[in-house]
Amino acid sequence: MQGMQRRKVLVADDSRAQRRMLALQLSRWGYLVAEAETGDAALALARATDFDFVLSDWMMPGLTGPEFCQAFRDLPRDGYGYFVLLSSKSEKNAVADGLDGGADDFLTKPVNAGELRARLMAGERILGMQAELRRKNRDLSTLYDALGRDLDEARRLQQSLVPDRTVTLDGAEMTFLMRPSGHVGGDLVGWFPLDATRIGLFALDVAGHGVASALMTARLAGLFSANAPDQNLAFQAGKPLPPETVAARLNRLMLDDRQGDRYATLVYADICLQTGTVVMVQAGHPHPMVLHSSGSVTAIGAGGFPVGLIDCATFPAVTFSLRPGDRLVIPSDGITECPGRDGDLGQAGLASLMRDTAPLRGLALHDAIIQALAARGQSADFPDDVSAIILDYAGPTVTA
Repeated sequence: MQGMQRRKVLVADDSRAQRRMLALQLSRWGYLVAEAETGDAALALARATDFDFVLSDWMMPGLTGPEFCQAFRDLPRDGYGYFVLLSSKSEKNAVADGLDGGADDFLTKPVNAGELRARLMAGERILGMQAELRRKNRDLSTLYDALGRDLDEARRLQQSLVPDRTVTLDGAEMTFLMRPSGHVGGDLVGWFPLDATRIGLFALDVAGHGVASALMTARLAGLFSANAPDQNLAFQAGKPLPPETVAARLNRLMLDDRQGDRYATLVYADICLQTGTVVMVQAGHPHPMVLHSSGSVTAIGAGGFPVGLIDCATFPAVTFSLRPGDRLVIPSDGITECPGRDGDLGQAGLASLMRDTAPLRGLALHDAIIQALAARGQSADFPDDVSAIILDYAGPTVTA
């Protein structure tokens, strides 16, 4: 077998003469040959060595050829073993039974050398294809491992764009949720100061899932950066812009630089912590809700068009007021559409969840909401990105 990998062959036959004849022929062809007199002895050898080929007699003491074949198939192996049954039987039923038991081929005795060589060449092609498939699977596994490491790093980088899960300011405490449905997601939540008493809150959800959406989200994050006001869409010449103007600027920018069919839903709110006044734009995002200190819930906004979708879209702002003790919740559709046995959570379910978690603050509130959504869907692997901003308004600090 010059120029080829030397294959290992196991010959199992209770006839010593038959074994020796086959072994001699196989050795001449370059194969490494082992012999066994019984099926049990052959199985013991197969446990110790990964044979490439097995030539087994049908009728042997102890394990028969088909029984040995079935046991051989159950052995843990790195690669495939090509199994040929040898028998004087030529009935179709006998051949079918042997092949059903896991044999790859069938030869009648006495074995013709030319026919045996043809069977081995067919087996060589099968073993070669199987080895190539294993190699490609190893390459693919290596690629997936590298991709997994890259996605883990991307997830860490994306999480770095999100503020701390809890932020306490003079007059308010904010809780931020962001749980991607995969390694990376298309949701983003955050805040930045507008002036001494006002803050901007933003919640974004880029259409689609996966890496493409995450890349768009990362780009949009730079347009709402607290660290670079000169690049922040909410400012012009150092002064904060009205929310409707901020949404229109983002819409124009996304349309001018549109790639594929990416668009985003948005809630942007300008909140005065001194007075509780909120000026807000809702662009296709789920309705924000206010849980009042009385326990009643009010949905805010009228829906609107997403940004980056329609050239002539306008984004009218709504104005409302928060009173001390009120809670503003800005959810993503990953929350309102969280599935359960009775359907999606919806606005009514979100209102109920808000009431149930009303006494909680900070990390306890964050964890309680995530756990409630996971319990609802009976899985911590959410089908969509889960994100939200929760602002508990306490009113301005009174100083003596």
